[in-house]
Amino acid sequence: MSATARTRANLLLLLAAFIWGMAFTAQKVANAVMGPISFTAVRFAMGATVLLLVVALRDRKAGLTSNERRARTRAVIVPGVVCGALLALAVNIQQVALDFTSVGNAAFITGLYLVFVPLLGLFTGGKVLPLTVIGIALAVAGSYLIAVRADFTIGLGDIIVVGAALAFAVQILVVDRVGPHLDPVRFSVAQFYGCAVYSTIAALLLDERPFTGLLDGWLPLAYGGLLSVGVAYTIQVIAQRDALASHAALIMSMEAVFGAVGGWLLLHERLGSRGLIGAALMLAGLVVSQFGQLKRPTPAD
Repeated sequence: MSATARTRANLLLLLAAFIWGMAFTAQKVANAVMGPISFTAVRFAMGATVLLLVVALRDRKAGLTSNERRARTRAVIVPGVVCGALLALAVNIQQVALDFTSVGNAAFITGLYLVFVPLLGLFTGGKVLPLTVIGIALAVAGSYLIAVRADFTIGLGDIIVVGAALAFAVQILVVDRVGPHLDPVRFSVAQFYGCAVYSTIAALLLDERPFTGLLDGWLPLAYGGLLSVGVAYTIQVIAQRDALASHAALIMSMEAVFGAVGGWLLLHERLGSRGLIGAALMLAGLVVSQFGQLKRPTPAD
């Protein structure tokens, strides 16, 4: 693998992390004009539709027959329905939480899923390595400084975001079990459409005025659906073919930083000195915990 290809992959991953980080601001803005669960339903339907086009292009490039395309599609339906339900739960908890907390807090606390994954993995026979333990300790200390105020109280939104991070971790573990042998983009299309369908049902039941304000929220919808769900995922799939796992872990951890920067630049939110120290500790913890889960590089790397 050439250095040029790896540099290109790293830059693409950084772009994906930037898009996902800035999506927290789009999600916050959307909540002001439409129901949070309605927003999730529409944006994931939009993103899945973008990925359908990617599937068609990949099939044509690979020269797949109609029977091969149907077989690959059938294989992802059931896993996609299951994982789509978990994704809908995680994303909607996060979306509702943004009504009660800042973009920066939501971005960094959501990042706790990176340390929840190895902890939950213990129940399926996984091991927690020394680096992972150090990373978890740093991340917990950082999240404490971000979420717990000087008077030892914690905001409702921050508590809800912790629930979202836990739900994301469960979803990731399930995907890790069912996804490796599936077409990755087709699987994501099934997940995203599943998320959209589940969210549509939930929005009709739970949102105060379901699917109103869509025209007013067209910009966050376009960003959250077309860019964050559709384009950024495609970039990730392309980039991770050439990126080192260690580089990818470091770069993708930047999503939380970009989320906080977006809240600061566009919504004039501030973390404060306590929050900044917590953010630094949390970012360090997320990176260290990821290195603890990585395999040693092979000679081919």
